[in-house]
Parts: sequence; structure tokens; C-alpha cells
Amino acid sequence: MNPDSVLSKQRAFQVVCALICSEKQKQKNKNKRIWKRECLERREQPGLSVLQSESEMTDENGIGDLWMTAEEFEFLLRMVGPLITKQHTKMRRAISPRDRLSVTLRFLATGDIKIVTDLAIGNFKGVFLYILYFISYAGKTFSSLSAQYRIGASTISQIVMETCGALYQLMKKDFLKTPSTETEWRAIARDFESKWQFPHCLGALGGKQIHIQPPAKSGCLDNNNKGRLYVTIIAAVDANYKFICTSVGTQEKVSDAELFTHSDLCKEMDQGLLNFPPPEPLPNSDIMMPYVFVGDEAHPLRPDLMKPYPNKQMDQSQRVLNYRLSRARRVAENAFSILTNRLRFFRSTVYLEPDKVIKITMASLCIHNFLCERKSKAYTTPAIADLKNGDHSMVEGTWKNQGNESFQPVEQKREPNALVTVETQRNLLRDYFVSQADCIPLQEEHI
Repeated sequence: MNPDSVLSKQRAFQVVCALICSEKQKQKNKNKRIWKRECLERREQPGLSVLQSESEMTDENGIGDLWMTAEEFEFLLRMVGPLITKQHTKMRRAISPRDRLSVTLRFLATGDIKIVTDLAIGNFKGVFLYILYFISYAGKTFSSLSAQYRIGASTISQIVMETCGALYQLMKKDFLKTPSTETEWRAIARDFESKWQFPHCLGALGGKQIHIQPPAKSGCLDNNNKGRLYVTIIAAVDANYKFICTSVGTQEKVSDAELFTHSDLCKEMDQGLLNFPPPEPLPNSDIMMPYVFVGDEAHPLRPDLMKPYPNKQMDQSQRVLNYRLSRARRVAENAFSILTNRLRFFRSTVYLEPDKVIKITMASLCIHNFLCERKSKAYTTPAIADLKNGDHSMVEGTWKNQGNESFQPVEQKREPNALVTVETQRNLLRDYFVSQADCIPLQEEHI
């Protein structure tokens, strides 16, 4: 064998051994990776959850900005706790159900995921600019709650979605139930008659559009709609500001009239699935009148939906009907405004996928109804909604001074092809309100 060949092989072997030893040394000297950031390891130390516990023991009016009392928080915790409890592992301790519920409610109350900006998303053209815009803000979502609770932002995102899903699953039967019997509908009508002096009213219709950032390749980035996508809420509200019939879905920007026409609620009314009571005489009269929802000028005039007269060339009796109808209709305005003032998640653009926004919305409506049913002092303070004086005049609620973004002005127009029978129905109600049978004090002075 050639000595030079043997020497060459030995040198090659030495080089390989040296490389292996060097690599092992690097692995040995490499710092050990940790499964979470150092700041998150201090989760058990005093932080926001501890401050909340102290608040629960000292504040009788509510827990911080959760807009509920300690008793109401504990009720929700007992209800949802079993579904959101996680097991400890050898690597780490699970986040407690209390903290999971607390961070979810604080997210809803503060809307931490939304980025308030003066930039109009509609001015950005093209997918490339949209991606740059989204990336520049996406990293900031959940950042505030992450620092307060010492929980990772991605973990908070998962917690919020799991908890909202559990809340809706457990609460929808009792707190977001659509009346199904004539007796239940009549009870709602009695409340409207006693509180807002509008007989045969089964609910006030209202709506809201939640502007969301459309996902990539969703087809919502053309020059016409300019990247605008909405999760829409169409709902009927009872006399106590509770949502009784809801329709939540995703669509592009449409007018307020189309918002109702395309909703599931309208389809159920068309098909007669809501089981309304049959027409009955109005109180203290023999005038037969069907039970109806009340809406604003954007809604169609239907046998089961009453709307005001157009604001042109009205006589005195027509103005009285519009005044009486507006008293009942503003219940929906107040309900949506309370919702957006207390749960500020709904206030501006949301950077989440549409299905997640819908899940959060349904859970929020359940929480709203729960707190309204319990007449929560922390959630529905006495002055937040419009109040009725002894002379039947209205005192505007404090939500009007806090911003609401629930409703936008609508074009006042009249449906051209309303049925004569429906017009007659409205005229009969008009005459009834100015008759001795149902005239309320000072109504002529308030119009």
C-alpha cells in the first residue's frame, strides 16, 4: 500500500473526529431552552388577577371594568368552570378557570384585540399593502392582557375562544332563548304596554355591523367594497333591553334596509315560524290589531312590522303615532348602545376571522341578557339607558355622551308598494293613540 495514501486517510479521519468533537462541545455549551418567557413564569406572583380578588372583597358595585358584581362573576364561574378546567402537567401548572374567565371578560370589556387607528383600511389597494398593514398590527393583539395576566398572547387567544364557546353553549338555552309560545309573546307585549305605552308590541328591531379585517383571499379586496367585511347583528329586543330574536352572520357592506331583508329573522317572519299570537282587540277598544315588531324608517311596512310615517307633510295624529312608536323603538337603540359601551369589543375594527367574531358575539349577547335579567347594578346603571318621567317625557341615557357606534343615520324613505291593508292597520293605530281609549298625558306637547 502506498504510504502517502495511508497518511491521507489518517488525516481525513482526524479531521472528521475533530469536527465531531467540536459539534458535541457546541451542543454541551448551548444554553438550555425554556418553554416560556421568564416574565410569564411569575404568573403566580401578585398581578391583575390578585387585584381582581381584592376588588371582589371590597367593591360592592362591581369588579373593576368587568361590569359585573362579584356575585355575578361567581355565578358564571360555577356555570362554565367545569368546561374550561385544565389538568396540571409535570411541566407546568394549568391556568385556573377563574383566570380563564376573568381574562375573557376583561377582553370583552376592553376590546384589547382591536387596534384603534385613524387610517382608513379602504384606502389601501392591493393584497400586498393589505398584508403589510395586517402584519404591522397583528403582533399587538392581546398584548395588553398578556402583560397584565402574565399569560402569552397566543394562549390568551385560545382561552378567549374556548371560554366564549363554553359560555354560549351553557347560556343560550336560558339567556338567549327566542319565545316559542303565544303566552311568552303576550308577556313581552304586556311589558311594552306598561313601560312604553305601545300595545301589541312583541319587540323593537335594531341592528349593528361589526367591521372586521377580511381574511386573505376572501374576495373582499376589490375596488368596489375596498376590503370591507362585516359581522352583522339583527335582533329584536324586549322592553327590558334583552335580545330575544337574533340573527348573526357575515356579509359585505349593505344598507340598513337590506340588512334586515337578508337576515334569518326576516326569513322566519316570512315563513311564520315565530308563532306570534293571533290578532286581538286593542286595550279598551274593539279595534282588531295584530301583534307586531316595531322598526325605524329603513324597515319595510308589513302586517307583523310597524314603522313610522315618513317625515314629510305629517298631520298631528301621524306625529303622535311616530312619537309613540319611537318610545318603543328606542329600546333597541338603548340595548345595542349598552352592549357597545359595556363590552367595547364591538366598538371598532376587529382583527379576527369571521367565525371567531361570531362565536364571541353570541357569547356576548348571552352575557348581556344575563346581566340585564339580574338587573346588575354594575352593568345597567340606573342612568345609562333612557328613562321615562312621570309625565311620560324621556330623559336621555348617559350612553349618548359616551359614544356608541351602534346605529348610523338612515335614509328616510317610504316603501312604495306597501299593501293597503297594512296602511290601514297603521292608520287605525294612529287614530287609536289620539282617542280617549289610549291617549297618554302631554303626548301632544312631546311631538
